[in-house]
Amino acid sequence: MSSTLRLGSRRWLGSGGRGGGFGGPNPGSRDPGPTPRSSGPRPRYNRFSRTHWFERLYNAGPAAKYAAGASGVGVVCFVYYNLERVPVSNRLRFNCINVQMEEADGKRVYKELVREYEDRILPTNHPYSVLVNKVMARLLPESGLADRLDWEVAVIQDDEANAFVIPGGKVFVFTGILPICYNEDGLAAVLSHEIAHCVAHHVAETQSRYFIGLGLAAAVAYALGTSFDLVHQTLDLAYSLPGSRTQEAEADYIGLLMMARSCYDPNEALELWRRMERGGQQSPPQLLSTHPSNHNRIGAISGWLPEAFDARARSTCRQLDRCVSEFQHAFEEPEVEFW
Repeated sequence: MSSTLRLGSRRWLGSGGRGGGFGGPNPGSRDPGPTPRSSGPRPRYNRFSRTHWFERLYNAGPAAKYAAGASGVGVVCFVYYNLERVPVSNRLRFNCINVQMEEADGKRVYKELVREYEDRILPTNHPYSVLVNKVMARLLPESGLADRLDWEVAVIQDDEANAFVIPGGKVFVFTGILPICYNEDGLAAVLSHEIAHCVAHHVAETQSRYFIGLGLAAAVAYALGTSFDLVHQTLDLAYSLPGSRTQEAEADYIGLLMMARSCYDPNEALELWRRMERGGQQSPPQLLSTHPSNHNRIGAISGWLPEAFDARARSTCRQLDRCVSEFQHAFEEPEVEFW
């Protein structure tokens, strides 16, 4: 922690090195000798001198107070005006980035990623690409974004276990995650989670939170007269990281309901994270991570499973399951009893 050391209001007069003066010797002057010790209060160092900012504002004139008050009211009104509810989860959040800005940023990122992985993107007729497109075709009608975005899928030949969807409907799946998905339902759990980030506009929310955090860090650092980096790191730990973990948990919830309504088995989402926990590398403590721990995700998904199965039952899946069962039964061989 850094601070500015000041010598109060005392003015130090020097005469060529005595008394620690800032100026050089005064030509033509005579050394007056030691300065007599004053009987008044000794000068004190003022640490964190900007902590008196509030006191100065309190003692300021009416114009300064009105300006500060108007600024505070303006900030409150701006935040209130940009409050909204997240689709599906109904969580209240601050978001000042509109959809057009979010998608424009997504297009820029998409072009950069295509240039980066251009030589490793599998053709559309590759079995992996066909599988991913098949799962996407079932999930998108339940996302509410099927006709609103220009969806594109890119499967990348890479051992990294990763998948993501950027704003604008651009899907990237790395082949390294497919063995962890294990089957089509597991892949649906991954893709529905990533689509859910688009449904909830989490990228826009993150950018909005960054602007608020940056302004808040600058204000606190100025008021306390301390390091901006220190305040920013503290706010990141107390504000940004918990917000990111909330988004990830929310995407788990929205994605689970999405895959259930798309007639995939919600239990596979649970199995997916169990496989991730068994085969994953050592992750940082949840407090220092942008994602919930695998253990906590498994617990949360277990609690949401009844709601997911209820959503599945209320969709067209019951009729589909009955048709599949009747079709399988028609091709079963009759049982033969031996007397």
